[in-house]
Amino acid sequence: MLPRLNKIKGIHPGTLLRWELNNRNLKGSELADAIGEHKQTISAILNKRRAINPSLSIKLSKEFKTDNDYFMLLQASYDVKLVAESEIKNTPNLNNIRKVLFWDTNFNNIDWNKNKKAVIQRILERGNKTEINELILFYGRKTISKEIKSIKKSHLPSFEKNIIEHNLK
Repeated sequence: MLPRLNKIKGIHPGTLLRWELNNRNLKGSELADAIGEHKQTISAILNKRRAINPSLSIKLSKEFKTDNDYFMLLQASYDVKLVAESEIKNTPNLNNIRKVLFWDTNFNNIDWNKNKKAVIQRILERGNKTEINELILFYGRKTISKEIKSIKKSHLPSFEKNIIEHNLK
């Protein structure tokens, strides 16, 4: 019997299929024959190289005696998890950066990659150690050094001081 969806949210359907096939002592090719699907398709799903589509979800659901949308919902949950993980990497840990540093813009709408030059300059000019360390964690020293070279001039002495103090040149 397959686990309830809320217990396995976010895993690839191929992981669940592989687990269930092992429990039943079946091979992927045997599953493919049983549901009338190409062996390569099942192999690709088992190896997480392919996603489940609605038609396959129905075929698998009949074989495993679940709701027609069981595997489709599992696939959707996995896809959402992937997108959420990629978005997490697109922003630094915002708990380590004070919103007041970006008083002239909507903090929640900052595109941290598109505006990295301005973000780096602002944090090096006005940020504290925690914020500068978060900047280094997020962008990396190499990227920061490259962006620093393209910044023409900073009017605040703290900019140069922080570059030296954090070894960013």
